[in-house]
Amino acid sequence: MNLTLVEAINDSLHTAMANDDRVIVYGEDVAESGGVFRSTQGLKEEFGNERVLDTPITEIAIAGTAVGLAMQGYRPVVEIQFSGFIPPTFNQLVSNASRIRWRTRGQHSAPMVIRTPYGGGVRALEHHSESLEAAYSHVPGLQVVIPSTPYDTKGLLQSAIENPDPVLFLEPKRLYRTFREQVPEEKYTVPLGKAKVRKEGEDISVISWGSTMNDTIEAAMNVEEERNVSIEVIDIRTLSPLDRDTIIDSIKKTGKATVVHEGPKSGGFAGELIASINEDALMHLESPIQRITGFDTPIPMLAMEDYYLPNPPRIEEGIKRALDVKGGV
Repeated sequence: MNLTLVEAINDSLHTAMANDDRVIVYGEDVAESGGVFRSTQGLKEEFGNERVLDTPITEIAIAGTAVGLAMQGYRPVVEIQFSGFIPPTFNQLVSNASRIRWRTRGQHSAPMVIRTPYGGGVRALEHHSESLEAAYSHVPGLQVVIPSTPYDTKGLLQSAIENPDPVLFLEPKRLYRTFREQVPEEKYTVPLGKAKVRKEGEDISVISWGSTMNDTIEAAMNVEEERNVSIEVIDIRTLSPLDRDTIIDSIKKTGKATVVHEGPKSGGFAGELIASINEDALMHLESPIQRITGFDTPIPMLAMEDYYLPNPPRIEEGIKRALDVKGGV
């Protein structure tokens, strides 16, 4: 099948529900209308209104009932309409879902998935374009997954649904219909906690995920053509658990690094990546690691998004800064 990212989500949900009667889907507008972005289109017609339900506009209730259902043997896959609406669920995620296994000494868990579109680039309203993945990756027991391709999306979502612990599945909505990719019709999984080397290289490692992946690859190819260098691009895919081994192995090979993400710079996940590199590969670094990120402001609306979001020219400049430093850190 040649699918877009949002079609891969829909196909993954159809596959999971067909293979496991415990999987239920609910959230705001997911049943009758098939979701704001049509990611749940057709589910109600195929699986009925006992497994696909519309809810009131109350994110805390959506997350809270998912915890209870998960503990009772179901596999709820709930949708928060936009990631900017997750803060009301924070108590449920931090105090309940993520702690159940720890609190009960392994007797219970909360195998639930919270799906939500995240990030900017679609000219949305306030609270519709946040990239706050770093905040959620700090929560022990909560796994944070961000795909960037249709193939990975279907496989990672299958793994998230089968996972014994809660997963926050952040979907880069500006990639929903950007491109198509061949996706198998049958069920398959992509393991959580395993990064993907999108492009092999020797001179610098560029690390990114989710919404900025396509721009990062484009920028890397532009710099390669201009500078006659070889650039490795890594898609981490899951922030928690994080595949540090793939990152460290790449740094040991290239000696230089740049991290790209859409969220604000201060406290962003790039800081965790840089700290991990400093702990395990500092002596291999030949230059300070560069960060190309959003700014320390709320994401602006409408045309100002283009200034806020890391774009290929800004990413290219960051890669060049890392390449140009000589003589080690």
